[in-house]
Amino acid sequence: MSHIYQPVMIKTLLKNGGKADKNLIAKKILEYDFSQVEYYERITNNMVGRVLRNHDIVQKDKNNYILKSYANLSELEKEEIISLCNSKIQEYIDNRGEKIWEHRRKNRRPVPGSTRYEVLKRANGRCELCGISKDLKALEVDHIVPKNKGGEDSINNYQALCYSCNSNKRDLDDTDFRNLNSIYENRDDNCIFCNDFKNRKVLENNLAVAFYDKYPVTKGHSLIIPKRHCKVYFELAQPEINAINALIFELKEILESEDTTIEGFNIGINNGEIAGQTINHCHIHLIPRRKNDVSNPIGGIRNLIPGKGDYKTKPNNG
Repeated sequence: MSHIYQPVMIKTLLKNGGKADKNLIAKKILEYDFSQVEYYERITNNMVGRVLRNHDIVQKDKNNYILKSYANLSELEKEEIISLCNSKIQEYIDNRGEKIWEHRRKNRRPVPGSTRYEVLKRANGRCELCGISKDLKALEVDHIVPKNKGGEDSINNYQALCYSCNSNKRDLDDTDFRNLNSIYENRDDNCIFCNDFKNRKVLENNLAVAFYDKYPVTKGHSLIIPKRHCKVYFELAQPEINAINALIFELKEILESEDTTIEGFNIGINNGEIAGQTINHCHIHLIPRRKNDVSNPIGGIRNLIPGKGDYKTKPNNG
């Protein structure tokens, strides 16, 4: 028996005449799950305790909470307050039912350990909302689009949040995601990328696709686009940004493995006609760079504006 589950179940059965329902066994296993206790300790400190402290009902002494008026209450008053609390609890349960605990339900598919690792690695060990390090606060894998609003179990819909940000975020996004999948399937019949990417794709995932540019500026010059038709980068949803970024990294590895002369890359996005965009479907250029492919590479994308690239050779006007 390599886990606590089996001995806990056997012990429970023995203590209950050889028979116990799954609810009781689950509760006995839960007694050993410190992670759940830690979760509700955070709720106690960051939400419940804070509200009651702000209303001057309790005070905090290190890890202890103290009911400020307790010494002045009679036994009858204590019973009346307990009865009132029970009434409020039942009223809330009657109004909300199972929705109270929806964010904590475990009957949804858990995030696999390998996927969790990739999400945390992608975030460089920091909360993607507040930026705090995993060394200071534990990081959790969160659904960007909440599960109860249609969010999928996909690495492109996951983000790393510290427990505070995740707890505060909950599922408060009020955007209507009921048609989320159909939104991502949006295509434009007049768009060359929408009509052509299936025939040209080199890589793809659920929301993005990569293919080689028809008019490459260097060998291996590639384009990465969202499958959904949208005109510019700023219209992308976060899951699409994640999906595109994943393909950029994957394609970079492929290009470098196939061509050892590649020593760098330019990653560029043209947003709008005035910025040089000629096809009105968001696309990101991944351009391999090799030694001496241009006479003077200094400035990189600064060279989009003539004369602004090699700023290092210009006289100091300061």
